[in-house]
Amino acid sequence: MNIELSDKEFRRLLDLIYIGNWILNSTRGDDRFEDYDLLQEKFFALAGKNGMKALVEAYMGHYFPSKAYEEGGIHEAIADYEDAVFFDILAEELARRDMLEENVNQEDINELTARMNDYMDEFEKNGVDRLTVAEN
Repeated sequence: MNIELSDKEFRRLLDLIYIGNWILNSTRGDDRFEDYDLLQEKFFALAGKNGMKALVEAYMGHYFPSKAYEEGGIHEAIADYEDAVFFDILAEELARRDMLEENVNQEDINELTARMNDYMDEFEKNGVDRLTVAEN
């Protein structure tokens, strides 16, 4: 298979590969999906051969994203995504918990959405500063 990409498109593809592999493997410890690591390595090796040497480090015949690449903003993008997902999931979980405790119809999507929006408004104003955990 051959795909024609501009340098800019290839650079964006590197970011997508890195982010995807990060999401799949960053929390897996020694139980990583090796095929994704190998695919990432393959593309970073290509980057080094195509004028993007600053993005790649080689070690013992393997190719990795360089420190400059990893510190160039990619983790800020990942963190922004993680924050958004965290607050979305938290808002939904809290809204569903409240509905269950109040015996509100769990299938009422309008009620769920309204409650989630209330939580999201709170999180936008205060983050998690006003959240508490209480014993029952």
